[in-house]
Amino acid sequence: VLKKRLVKLVVNFLFYFRTDEAEPIGALLLEHCRITKEEENVFSISFIEEPERKYCFECDSEEQCQEWIEALKRASYEFMRRSLIFYRNEIQKMTGKDPLEQYGISEEARFQLGTHKP
Repeated sequence: VLKKRLVKLVVNFLFYFRTDEAEPIGALLLEHCRITKEEENVFSISFIEEPERKYCFECDSEEQCQEWIEALKRASYEFMRRSLIFYRNEIQKMTGKDPLEQYGISEEARFQLGTHKP
């Protein structure tokens, strides 16, 4: 069943609203999910725990659809974690210093952050 909804992305939550209400009626936590291009101007979100259930979204244009897909793919904790590890390692290569050290991140946390592979 297609329903018109407004959506708002906040960190890794996609809130959805009825068009005439200010409070969200629900939210999707964008973790362990797959963002898939379905057809022109349409993408879907499905979750590993419920692969048979898909949330489909239609955009006004193909450009807007691509922007949403990219934003949603960057919204997960895992993406942010991998990005942090990558940039931390790049900064360390360039400067010879761990950029997280100044924030009091423990040796154990740095080890876990740098060695966990998804």
